[in-house]
Amino acid sequence: MKINSVFSKALAVATVVATSIGFQSCLDDDDNNAYYLRYPNALVTVKEAADGAFFLQLDDKTTLLPTNVKTSPFGDKEVRALMNYSEVDEASGEYTKAVHINWIDSILTKPIAPDLGEENDKIYGTDPVEIVNDWVTLAEDGYLTLRFRTVWGGSQKHFVNLLLGQNPDNPYEVEFRHNAYGDTYGKTDDGLVAFKLDELPDTEGKTVKLKLKWKSFSGDKSAEFDYCTRKSVAPSEPAAAAVRSNLKLK
Repeated sequence: MKINSVFSKALAVATVVATSIGFQSCLDDDDNNAYYLRYPNALVTVKEAADGAFFLQLDDKTTLLPTNVKTSPFGDKEVRALMNYSEVDEASGEYTKAVHINWIDSILTKPIAPDLGEENDKIYGTDPVEIVNDWVTLAEDGYLTLRFRTVWGGSQKHFVNLLLGQNPDNPYEVEFRHNAYGDTYGKTDDGLVAFKLDELPDTEGKTVKLKLKWKSFSGDKSAEFDYCTRKSVAPSEPAAAAVRSNLKLK
C-alpha cells in the first residue's frame, strides 16, 4: 500500500538547528555546504562495540566507524538516530567505511509495548495519525522506524507505541497506537519514532512481509514492509531506551 505524503523540510531543519550536538564539520563553510549540512543523509543505529567504543549501523549490511568521535553521545544506550556524515579516506578496520560525523541526533527509540488486553485502548489510545511514506519510514536492522503525522496542541506529551498484532495467521503483524491525552487541537506536524522488533519470531534469514496497522484520520489503514530478523553485530546486552525527540513524545 502506498501512503501519500509531502516531505516536510521544517522537520529536518528543526532537527539540525534545535538538537545538533555541534560536531565541527570537515567541510568548507560556504553556501552549498551549509545547505548540505542542514539535512540528514543517514538513518543509523548507534551501537556499542566490544572494546567499549561505538559504531553506526547504516543498513542491514553496512557499518560505519566514526573517526572524529570516540564515545557515543548517548552513553551505553542503543538508539536510532538521524545523522549527517561525510566519508573519509581513513582505515575502517572491521567496519565497512570510515566517516566524519558532522552532526547526529537521536530519535525516540522504544521496545514493543506489552499487551494489556482490555486496557490497551485506555492506556495506548486510539487517536489517529498518518504514517508518512518517507525515506525514514522503513524496517531495517531489527527496527521499525516511522515518521508519522498528527495534530499537536503542545499542552501534553503524546504517547506512541507499537503492539504485537492479534492475528493468529500472521505473527508479523503489528499495530501503531497513539494517545494524545486530549491534545487534539492545534497544528499538524510530524514525529519520528523507532521500535525494536526483537519480540517478533525469528525469520531464520528469510525476508518476510511485516504488516503495520494504524488508525488514520480517514479510517483504518495498513502497509507492508520487507523485514528480516537482525543479523548485524550488536552489543551483548542491547538496551532500547526512550530518548529525546523533536516534539513532545513519550
